[in-house]
Amino acid sequence: MDLFDKNNRFNIANLITFGNIAAGLIAIHFIVHGDFFTAIILAWIAGALDIADGKVARKYNLSTEFGVQVDSYADFISFVVMPSFLLYYAITKESSGVQELILGFIFIFYIISGLRRLIEFNIEAEVGEAAKYFVGVPTPLGAILLWVLYLLFSYDIISSSYVIGGLALVIAWALNSKLKIPHP
Repeated sequence: MDLFDKNNRFNIANLITFGNIAAGLIAIHFIVHGDFFTAIILAWIAGALDIADGKVARKYNLSTEFGVQVDSYADFISFVVMPSFLLYYAITKESSGVQELILGFIFIFYIISGLRRLIEFNIEAEVGEAAKYFVGVPTPLGAILLWVLYLLFSYDIISSSYVIGGLALVIAWALNSKLKIPHP
């Protein structure tokens, strides 16, 4: 098995992406069990792996359509679903049924918005190319913004779960907006 073979589905770039997926899934496990600290560490590991997979793929000419699709799946797990779970579980810890339901719909909307953003990106992406800017907030930046909301809530800077939910709706909108965000 050649780790630097573009046609190998388990080349080094894709293995890094699979690591991102694993980190995101394991983080969700810790969130559900109330261990937010470990989940956040895993989220940052997923972020580092997301940066690394693209750099490795470009450096060693390993970019493929399969890699683009796997990377988007990793982004969906680690930067859409996982931070949504983190914030939802954090702000509904002491909530009533109605409040949980309303906030649940907000985060379902966020997850659908993130999925739509990734699908649109894949439709327009060309293998091996990196645009000068993103149209709409990229999902890793959306995840960072959700983590900021988590911190604001955790440190009682914003104590209303409805305000946090409203801000999450704004971020969900921004994922599919026409905002131009420079590509790093």
